[in-house]
Amino acid sequence: MSVVESALAIIPQPYRDIAIKHRELVKFAFVGGTTWVIDTVVFLLLKSTVLAEKPLTAKVIAVLVATIVSYVLNREWSFRTRGGRERHHEAALFFLVSGVGVAVYSAPLAISRYVFHLSVPEVSLLTQEIADFVSGQIIGVLIGMAFRWWAFRRFVFPDEDVRRRVPAG
Repeated sequence: MSVVESALAIIPQPYRDIAIKHRELVKFAFVGGTTWVIDTVVFLLLKSTVLAEKPLTAKVIAVLVATIVSYVLNREWSFRTRGGRERHHEAALFFLVSGVGVAVYSAPLAISRYVFHLSVPEVSLLTQEIADFVSGQIIGVLIGMAFRWWAFRRFVFPDEDVRRRVPAG
């Protein structure tokens, strides 16, 4: 039994049927959660060390690292049966959509810092850090994931069941 099947088995009804019906979305959300952790760790590490004065740069780098991991996981797992494009074209579109996603992800942090001025010395360091986390890691990620879900299915992996794997047997 696969990891997905094992996970689905522990979900109570009627939620299991919903999860099965929306399996692709569940996988996409799991990949998103995994890459969110990567994004968060890289962002906080960079922001607290070498890019302390450049939180937006730290955020962009963190998103780029997470995006590379996201491509591999989404192509090989979340959207493994979807495709319709040559791999180089698919990869180019994935990274183009993800590039737009970087702007979408980063916009709430930029607004927090540079429109609302939620940064030292206008606010306390604690307020700045909470605002950065909420705007960059929660609001930005949610908006960015919604955009990427739509764009990946529409432009990157547009056709269903073109890469369906047949078990060897």
